[in-house]
Amino acid sequence: MTATVPAAQAAARKGSPGAARGPRRPGRVRRIGLPYLLLLPALLLELLVHLVPMVIGIVMSFKELTQFSLRDWGAAPWAALDNYKVSVDFDAPVGAALLHSFFVTVAFTVLSVGLCWLLGTAAAIYLQDTFRGRGLLRALFLVPYALPVYAAVITWVFMFQHDNGLVNHVLHDQLGLTDKPSFWLIGDNSFFALLTVSVWKGWPFAFLIVMAGLQNIPRELYEAAALDGAGMIQQVRRITLPSLRPVNQVLVLVLFLWTFNDFNTPFVLFGKAAPEAADLVSVHIYQASFVTWNFGTGSAMSVLLLLFLLVVTGVYLVLTSRRRRPSHG
Repeated sequence: MTATVPAAQAAARKGSPGAARGPRRPGRVRRIGLPYLLLLPALLLELLVHLVPMVIGIVMSFKELTQFSLRDWGAAPWAALDNYKVSVDFDAPVGAALLHSFFVTVAFTVLSVGLCWLLGTAAAIYLQDTFRGRGLLRALFLVPYALPVYAAVITWVFMFQHDNGLVNHVLHDQLGLTDKPSFWLIGDNSFFALLTVSVWKGWPFAFLIVMAGLQNIPRELYEAAALDGAGMIQQVRRITLPSLRPVNQVLVLVLFLWTFNDFNTPFVLFGKAAPEAADLVSVHIYQASFVTWNFGTGSAMSVLLLLFLLVVTGVYLVLTSRRRRPSHG
């Protein structure tokens, strides 16, 4: 009797809700707070590197910030929406130049993203079959993506030289496709030079992503399609591309954002003053800010570019999410 009463009391104390929750609460709090604690350094760096400069840029877009007021930019005169009005006044020289740069960037982005996706997808599908030297080809295809941007683009600068460049040597001297050596870094040909470098540098990323997506497609689907008499083109059309749709949706968006915002490639290829045919928005904003010293107008152009990319990204995500819903249903 005396032995069972303490045991019953201990069992009741052990099974009570307060006793069950008491010791666990500190451990549960630690488990819940640990992920946020680990993310805190990354969040702080993101705040310092991206958010704070973005907020400062938005504030600068509402000021008359030139070389005369740059020393104390916080005390610069308030311009309200004047910088935005100048940027979107397409009848004036500043707005017309920005509109031309926007159209050039759109054409460049569409061609570059399309060619990168096409080359990357074709190479990934081709390298799915096992053959001797496949690993070496995969490594070689990834070299342009692994090289530093400056080293890769400066090599193309030498190759595009008018007198002793490799491109003119092959096209004019060896193949005879041109009547005379072409100027690739000035004039209308600068657009094609920029497009060539961008595709050469960007398609290995598409190749890498598509190749990773192909690993999730069961080989049994291709075997069954082959038994039914489907050729390679039909297999790609009916099996490969539909299965890669989620991967391609993310890939196209990433390539679009990277290409539309690309500054390093045209800057290294042409310098501070890009030719009119290759005047991308990123370089145009740089010239408006750091060449003409009109930082207020340049900041307004940057905000407009940010709003455009946000709208395009939002519309793209909405459209792609609607296309995925029927397939899940």
